[in-house]
Amino acid sequence: MIVVGVQTGPAAARPDDSARTAAAAGTVSGRPDPGALPAKLSPATRAELIREADAAQGATARTLGLGAKEKLVVKDVIKDVDGTTHTRYERTYAGLPVLGGDVVIDRAGSGAVKTVAKSTKARMKVATTTAAVAPATAEKAAVKAANAQGSRKTAADRAPRKVIWAAKGTPTLAYETVVGGLQEDGTPNELHVITDATTGTKLFEFQGVKTGTGNSQYSGQVTLGTSGSSGSYNLTDAGRGGHKTYNLNRGTSGTGTLFTDADDVWGNGTTSDAATAGVDAHYGAAETWDYYKNVQGRTGIRGDGVGAYSRVHYSSGYVNAFWQDACFCMTYGDGSGNAKPLTSLDVAAHEMTHGVTAATANLSYSGESGGLNEGTSDIFAAAVEFYAGNASDPGDYLVGEKIDINGNGTPLRYMDKPSKDGASKDSWYSGVGNVDVHYSSGIANHFFYLLSEGSGAKVINGVSYNSPTSDSLPVTGIGRDNAEKIWFKALTQRMTSNTNYAGARDATLWAAGQLFGQGSAQYNAVANAWAGVNVGARITDGVTVTPPGDQTSIVGQATSLQITATSSNAGALGYAATGLPAGLAINSSTGLISGTPTTTGAGAVTVTVTDSADKTGTASFTWTVNTTGGNVFENTTDVAIPDAGAAVTSPITVSRPGNAPSNLQVGVDIVHSYRGDLVIDLIAPDGTAYRLKGSSLFDSADDVKTTYTVSASSETAAGTWKLKVQDMYSQDSGYLNGWKLTF
Repeated sequence: MIVVGVQTGPAAARPDDSARTAAAAGTVSGRPDPGALPAKLSPATRAELIREADAAQGATARTLGLGAKEKLVVKDVIKDVDGTTHTRYERTYAGLPVLGGDVVIDRAGSGAVKTVAKSTKARMKVATTTAAVAPATAEKAAVKAANAQGSRKTAADRAPRKVIWAAKGTPTLAYETVVGGLQEDGTPNELHVITDATTGTKLFEFQGVKTGTGNSQYSGQVTLGTSGSSGSYNLTDAGRGGHKTYNLNRGTSGTGTLFTDADDVWGNGTTSDAATAGVDAHYGAAETWDYYKNVQGRTGIRGDGVGAYSRVHYSSGYVNAFWQDACFCMTYGDGSGNAKPLTSLDVAAHEMTHGVTAATANLSYSGESGGLNEGTSDIFAAAVEFYAGNASDPGDYLVGEKIDINGNGTPLRYMDKPSKDGASKDSWYSGVGNVDVHYSSGIANHFFYLLSEGSGAKVINGVSYNSPTSDSLPVTGIGRDNAEKIWFKALTQRMTSNTNYAGARDATLWAAGQLFGQGSAQYNAVANAWAGVNVGARITDGVTVTPPGDQTSIVGQATSLQITATSSNAGALGYAATGLPAGLAINSSTGLISGTPTTTGAGAVTVTVTDSADKTGTASFTWTVNTTGGNVFENTTDVAIPDAGAAVTSPITVSRPGNAPSNLQVGVDIVHSYRGDLVIDLIAPDGTAYRLKGSSLFDSADDVKTTYTVSASSETAAGTWKLKVQDMYSQDSGYLNGWKLTF
């Protein structure tokens, strides 16, 4: 018997198991910065933050430089322990919803904007909001697209609505049509089809019903939250947002019948009692609620304290489970032959996590973002399974290992090596966005396993794993607890609706930097785990010294050079140098080289940086000391940089014979509030442009104060050289403080 007791309040918070996990797995130790973790907000506090953000949306829109026709709609607010808020907005243009226009703004406790993450940086401007094709044309195209997928439907479920489609390039006036009915396997259909309102051409499509399969292992004797009194109990968990579990009794529509019982003892552990599936679904929902609340500080799927609901016994012989935003509910089939309901713990966590994703990043359920959506649900399904600590269903990195969907006892999916299922992808490649989202999700799953546990062979809770990497280099894990916090922060505070795998790398690196610091072991492990699935480059564990480029000085003239280095190990760095020109020395604590050269000549300089773990990094360059004059040319005149305006230039006239060197030094000093929006070019006298810096969404620091090295030996030195600077996007300001050329 599965004995279920009454629980009138939420389960008590349990301590997270990061220390135990790290010790067991032999991973790198490290705890998140408490200030960067989400505060545990009550629903009332969250609602007040949303009201405040909504009241200020007009001022925020102006801060972002949005046009007069654009408005922001607050979707969610997360507040960190240190007071930083992360506000997620959707956008409208001329009153029309902008699909793919979502924005996340981070503000310090003082209210100052820290960073902005945008799903698109394209300007919201369309020639007209009057459609050239009729809604009926859009509906016809949508139904045709649904039929091509095998859907059983002949008309739109929701009439076409005009929108601005901004998720893929230039904003376009479009129709969004939702086709309902059933998919080929009996799953409800909510296919969103986007068609161009000018030409009628289909632009995009994505599925609104998020499906998944998982572990069908029953969880033994469990305690559930129920309501009522002796003689009349029901599966309503008042302590977890009023979550209810219903019996569809093989139906496919409606809510079904709320499970009731006279003695509060539910199910018998087999399919002979319909309540058994209800027990597993109800228990899975409770554990998932507790995980998000106690570990991630989120009360309820939307963070508003409201529970979703569950429906079991969907259809007959239905081998799947799914989440629907429209009903805010999870639905479970009974499996092949109605013998194994898909109501296990990890299935519940998987489906509820689709709801969390919809309430936050809202990753489009198509292409690479769809793979990330599915991968996110698998990631937190594993997290909840480990969190629950249920002896009947111990945590693992397998999906569907108990249900035997394949008929041969093998799991449905593997996180350590996804390709073991015969279809999922271990690593990224250029066409992976065309793969079914349940298989392209393997890249996210593999990354998460590598980040948590590392590469190679190991045994966890009795299960053997052996995870490879795409570059055949090892990855050191940082522990599942840390990996979960990084992914959750990236999902809820950085990812947007059209984030792809490259964007997910950026988002998780940002999250790791916030939690542990840039250059930390955890930060480097994120980069290396992504490199292990062929997304981006590795970061060397230990000391990294930024090459300063070859240097030129004038004898008798004071000079200085700051050496920049980072380490994955905490503690102070020590600096040393060999080959410095006479008169120069390096500060062993700060890395500043300074002094006055006393003799001319050129020589090789090597800087060595040592960290607290006695790991070293080096950088070598040439330092030339010339006679007085003729080597440095400078323009110190301030030049304003228009916000999202035309490019500006600053000239320097050079008078020296011969060609420019292969290591021409371009010193740039720009004061700016968001350097990521800047594009900087050096223009040679003959008009040739050398790109020094491009724009980057996640390059959110202030100012540009650095020296670039340009191979300009093909250019004549004499003539007018120009520095060209353009601010590509709105909401910031700055000026060119000066620049110089060193020959």
